[in-house]
Amino acid sequence: MALGPIEVLVIGFPGNEFSGGILPELERLVEADTISIVDALLVLKGPAGDVEFVEFAEDDANPDAAKLAAILDRVESLISADDVEQLAESLAPDSSAAMLVFEHTWAKPLRDEIMASGGVLAANFRVPGLAVEALMNELTDTTA
Repeated sequence: MALGPIEVLVIGFPGNEFSGGILPELERLVEADTISIVDALLVLKGPAGDVEFVEFAEDDANPDAAKLAAILDRVESLISADDVEQLAESLAPDSSAAMLVFEHTWAKPLRDEIMASGGVLAANFRVPGLAVEALMNELTDTTA
């Protein structure tokens, strides 16, 4: 089975304040077959800098991780030890971050049609929406 494009998101929670507010939208995206979460990890850093790693697929996951584990489609072990180490080092004390690896399942039919028509993917990049918005605002300010 060929996967669709894979993306990694790291979502930080300063003050270890994960409220679960993102879960309904993640659930909606998974149920709509827009994305498929294929791997995930929660990293918690205490006030003294102690680090705890929680794999969402673990049966004894903490309550925050258990909420996300419920929508994990499958675990492909795509998060490496180096990824985990870099994420832990980047976290400020008393904060946490969720690393989500997801497949853009919506893109699979398009990929198949591109390949069937003899096309090839020549480039693929992502421009953050906030960057586009800032550019659009800048352009509006210079033309006004």
